[in-house]
Amino acid sequence: MPADSSKHSPSLPAPVQQWWVYMVRAENGHLYTGISTDPQRRLLQHQRGLGARFFNRSPAQALVWQQRCADHSDALRQERAIKALTKKAKERLISQFNDALSRPANDCAGPHAATKLTST
Repeated sequence: MPADSSKHSPSLPAPVQQWWVYMVRAENGHLYTGISTDPQRRLLQHQRGLGARFFNRSPAQALVWQQRCADHSDALRQERAIKALTKKAKERLISQFNDALSRPANDCAGPHAATKLTST
């Protein structure tokens, strides 16, 4: 006897995960760049020694910068671009982020994203 399909709800599309690119400052001042669907949770994982070996030498101290991205691929592209920046340029991004905390969210796809990442 065939299953009664009326008992099953139609399959819903999986929710789209929000991806972020972020920077964490280690106790020694070095900056780690990564991507996550939850940067705060990821910071806690870094602080507990889970994941990135980067923090084996100096523990994760604080989440200092984050930017929402359109999707996983966009987050990976942004991560690569940020990792290619000098420390001075990364510090400038962090400073701009801190200055903009009272403004709306800063998206990877925003009008100034490319200029921020390519400036040195």
